[in-house]
Amino acid sequence: MKLLYFKINLNKYGELRRRIEAEKRTFTATALSFIIITAILCGVAIFLNADLQAKINNRSTLLSDIKKEIESYQVSGEYLSSKDLERMAKISTERIFWAKKLVALSEQTTDKIAITHFSFKGNTLRLFGITQMDKKQKEFDLIIEDFIAKLKSNEQINSDFPEITFMKSQRDFEKDVEILRFQIDCEAIEFEKEGDGK
Repeated sequence: MKLLYFKINLNKYGELRRRIEAEKRTFTATALSFIIITAILCGVAIFLNADLQAKINNRSTLLSDIKKEIESYQVSGEYLSSKDLERMAKISTERIFWAKKLVALSEQTTDKIAITHFSFKGNTLRLFGITQMDKKQKEFDLIIEDFIAKLKSNEQINSDFPEITFMKSQRDFEKDVEILRFQIDCEAIEFEKEGDGK
């Protein structure tokens, strides 16, 4: 009589259980990661949407303000009011064509005088310049006076600056050369302010 032998591996169940638990952990970690990433993306989308909506609201407000401002400048009908015409005339008459003025200024500047810088403030054009001192020549002011006379006679300059005045001068040294620094003020035409004059 033959005996039958059965070999039973009791560890197979434990291995299967461990594999199932590992798969569960992997699934749980994957699902959790997906949920976290989805939540982050949703948060970013909500933030960008809110930021975009805020920009749209700001642009809408700005557009509304611009429309109100345009409406405030518009006049009734198709014609300009007298106030609009006065404003346009003021802009047209008070503007100064600086390019032409600078060209005219350069044409009147001789080799004995150099304009170092200038400024325009409160209807006054201030010219700052230098001229070299010559010990043989005593009348240094004649050079500046001649320059002022040329400015006064130039139509491009005197049309907007009818009053040209010598203000001050002082002796100085520039690289061991004695020079005379001077200032000339050119007064612009003063226009009537809106509401003055009848």
